Amino acid sequence: MSNIDKTDENTRKGLSPLTLFGSVFASAFGVQTNKNRERDFKQGKFHHFVIGGIVFAILFVLAVAGIVKLVLSSAGA
Repeated sequence: MSNIDKTDENTRKGLSPLTLFGSVFASAFGVQTNKNRERDFKQGKFHHFVIGGIVFAILFVLAVAGIVKLVLSSAGA
């Protein structure tokens, strides 16, 4: 099997949920590598990244709100 065939096979596979989450997380903090960004554009689907970004944003806001609430309650405010 040639290298081109392997590339086409990998392109058709898509991204695993864990890889998608890692890409969304890395891009949210601006640390995505160029290699991974290119892989995402070749293998990923736009709507998966939109949904992943929305879920990440919601979880991030809830985590920050929870931390603020915890700090304020421990400070007696």
